[in-house]
Amino acid sequence: MSAPATGGPAQAATPIRVLLADDQPLIRLGFRMVLSSAPDIELVGEAETGAAAVDLTTALRPDVVLMDVRMPGMDGIDATRRIVSESPQSRVLILTTFDLDEYAYAALNAGASGFLLKDAQPAELIAAIRTIARGDAVIAPRITRLLLDAFAGHLPNDSPAPSPLIDRLTPRERQVLGEVAAGRSNQEIATRLVLSEATVKTHLGRILTKLELRDRIQAVVFAHHHRLLDGH
Repeated sequence: MSAPATGGPAQAATPIRVLLADDQPLIRLGFRMVLSSAPDIELVGEAETGAAAVDLTTALRPDVVLMDVRMPGMDGIDATRRIVSESPQSRVLILTTFDLDEYAYAALNAGASGFLLKDAQPAELIAAIRTIARGDAVIAPRITRLLLDAFAGHLPNDSPAPSPLIDRLTPRERQVLGEVAAGRSNQEIATRLVLSEATVKTHLGRILTKLELRDRIQAVVFAHHHRLLDGH
């Protein structure tokens, strides 16, 4: 099931190791061709089911897993949840046809580090893999807003008990978190709060550390789950 990409890394000492999980051979072929064009990315394996994706992630320890949502048996959401729990060194990028895919919110809640349209341009896929591999999340602010609007019904009607982690945040950090949860980019937040982008990034890093979250997407889910947008 392994299909290593040709060519060595251009500048990085170690290529980004990628596992591809999709039940459609033609889809995998297309992604394989795209990945083979990037000298700093190595396709280390392919899986046709969610269960196989979990097993191969354990065995191969890829940096990034490209995960289809709809697969036979264990779907991409359950597979993502298992990978995040059992192989935290591997980060998951959900591949979706979108159209406000009903599974997208669940996938993010399961711990995915982002999602990408299957018809994204090759350069977008490569950039997304590189972004996730360095520890950032891939989700456009516009899509964040669409998702949160579309899946507001997934949130409980009653507000959950406030997390004690919230008390760790300064007033400014809570303000920045509210802006992130509203789907705004670092540049937009910097403009709204009259800060530099570097300062916004610093605040976001501290927020993630204090709330024990992995990335921007988890921060968005956390903020909405605890309804921190109300009056932030």
